[in-house]
Amino acid sequence: MKKAVLFPGQGSQFKGMGKDLFRIYPEITARASEILGYDLEALCTEDGHNLLGQTAYTQPAIYTVSAMHYWEYLKTNDKPDYLAGHSLGEYNALLAAGAFDFETGLKLVQKRGELMGAASGGGMAAVLGVNADELRNQLKEGGYDGIDVANFNTPSQIVIAGQQNEIDSVVQYFDSIKTRAVPLQVSAPFHSRYMKSAAVEFLSFVQGFDFKEMTIPVVANATANWYDSKIHRTLGSQIDSSVEWVDSIRLLMGQNVTEFKEIGSAILTRMVAEIKSKCEPIESAKNLLELPQEGKVFLGSKTFCKDYKIKHPYVAGAMYRGVASVELVVKLGKANMLGYFGTGGLNLSEIESSIQRIKSELTNNESFGMNLLHHFGDQELEMKTIELYLKEKIKYIEASAFMQMTKALVYFRVKGLRKDNTGKVYGTNRIMAKISRPEVAEVFMSPAPERLLNQLISEGKITTDEAALAANIPMSYDICVEADSGGHTDAGIAMVILPVIQKLRTDLQTNLNLSESIRVGLAGGIGTPESIVCAFMMGADFVLTGSINQCTVEAGTSEIVKDLLQEMNVQDTDYAPAGDMFEMGAKVQVLKKGVLFSPRANKLYALYNQYDKLESLPDNVRKQLEKNYFKRSLNEVWEEAKKYHVSKGNQATIEKAETNGKLKMGIVFKWYFGFSSSIALKGEATRKVDFQVHTGPSLGAFNQWVKGTKLESWRERHVDEIGEMLMEASTQLFQERVKQINNN
Repeated sequence: MKKAVLFPGQGSQFKGMGKDLFRIYPEITARASEILGYDLEALCTEDGHNLLGQTAYTQPAIYTVSAMHYWEYLKTNDKPDYLAGHSLGEYNALLAAGAFDFETGLKLVQKRGELMGAASGGGMAAVLGVNADELRNQLKEGGYDGIDVANFNTPSQIVIAGQQNEIDSVVQYFDSIKTRAVPLQVSAPFHSRYMKSAAVEFLSFVQGFDFKEMTIPVVANATANWYDSKIHRTLGSQIDSSVEWVDSIRLLMGQNVTEFKEIGSAILTRMVAEIKSKCEPIESAKNLLELPQEGKVFLGSKTFCKDYKIKHPYVAGAMYRGVASVELVVKLGKANMLGYFGTGGLNLSEIESSIQRIKSELTNNESFGMNLLHHFGDQELEMKTIELYLKEKIKYIEASAFMQMTKALVYFRVKGLRKDNTGKVYGTNRIMAKISRPEVAEVFMSPAPERLLNQLISEGKITTDEAALAANIPMSYDICVEADSGGHTDAGIAMVILPVIQKLRTDLQTNLNLSESIRVGLAGGIGTPESIVCAFMMGADFVLTGSINQCTVEAGTSEIVKDLLQEMNVQDTDYAPAGDMFEMGAKVQVLKKGVLFSPRANKLYALYNQYDKLESLPDNVRKQLEKNYFKRSLNEVWEEAKKYHVSKGNQATIEKAETNGKLKMGIVFKWYFGFSSSIALKGEATRKVDFQVHTGPSLGAFNQWVKGTKLESWRERHVDEIGEMLMEASTQLFQERVKQINNN
């Protein structure tokens, strides 16, 4: 039998508290009064000025009296096996665990009480008789996006927080739908997003203290997981994070705790009784994802991290032909981060081999994903790729360069759909859709087209039940807006396109009545802490990087390309035609410094639009192409291109091109794009000027950020370390900016 001691939080105070204890601990009483600047004993026992109910006074009073209660408890009882405290009570748990002494804890609590007591402009309410999922659905149906869940006290008692006008409104709304909600007499919306400024200042204060190694495990409210060495960070996050009390008790239950002893109150005892009667234990802390709470804030979406089983809302996107390599994906996976393998330009055998290599390295259920680049005009190859992914049980794919929905994507999304025990539609296959146009975003935010579902049913690939369930969910819950990136892009500006897609998301969610929110992330231009802070401040749920990962040890490109990329600045990119969508005029962003690919590729596209066939090219132009671009005759290029297409099963295309001069010219010109990528990947120095290297200016910004450090050399850059460094630095930068604003 194991025992846990629990400490109550704010709300457990009463006039007369600690009356017998102050005489037992006169030195502590005197020292506490000296630190606080007022007579603590008189406050607790007499409360002549009605201050005990004010947060700034309540918190130090409860902390001190609870500490005395615990010391009295130890006189006749052994130390417990585990400790936990509800909100403020967590400080007493840390004191009991030896993380700090009484005086340090009191100073922390005094500052915490002052900051939380100074907050205003919001309220809280206790919602009774509904569980967490029901509550979220009711809030969503009512349109109350500004309401946060502050406390998960029991399965049927949840506290919400928000601006006062919204709290007043939601209480009335709950009454209309027969849900009981009781407004609480508080001065501010504690444990919600509205406490961020207080959390920022408190974290800065906490950083001035040193903490000791704990002798008893303590459960943290903010994560429902064990405290680790990062006490500063966890305490900083507690003020504006939900109190995960239900899962905290479940975690203790999973450690075979059968005796829960509450110190100085009975409030938590009643909560524990309900949790034990209605909830299953959590067998191990590993069943809970401990989200990093850098100080008081968590930038981005926590649900994104939970759904993908990663620690940061930070993703490394796919880069073609395995530039986003096996090594890159594995490195991120082992660091509890997410990377997508770059399949564009690889055949099925190469993709399958790469999947198996990744799986052989990631043996602990770490997360990773595979890219699916739209195969313009080759839906059969798309379907074969998806069939491979399903066979290999790939859960996450990144869909890029799609302009419309395809049968292969629908097959991946819909296969395996089912309902959980609450009736919610559930599927393991997730699509992250990289888009740069609102009309394409709408396609992915909408349910699968009925005509494609019917085709899949008729082909026996999905069941009628799966098709019916597909009508209730979007094709993708994760939309990645791709702005000024190094790949297929419309040269969009993040500040313009992101708000448009977010507005579209809001409208569609309302119309479709979705039970789960669609998340919108941002890619393109992400290479510095400043850019990440901007993305999250604009409301992005996650960020995706690409270009900066191409210049790392793990990237699957040549050293000579990495040397070129290491030297680029923000002005050293240009737009060129995309080889796979050449005829459509789609653009990709490429390296300009040190190479001639961009002007040569644009010249080929201009010639393609100007002339109908190769034979119409002027002699001087033809000679220039053969001498400088291709370094062989156009006839030789045609023969090489023919062999390639025949090997891919595209004999019909070649036969058609023999009588269609425009098609033949396009095939010949596109040979240059494949060749320029190939020589860059191989690092053929003699053809360096023709290297095609996709990159955005974010890499130039990253290069400037790390200039003068060891990371100036790509040989010191590792993809996981870059991600960690950027997320940590962006959180610190956010805190500094908020502090600046508050001080102005």
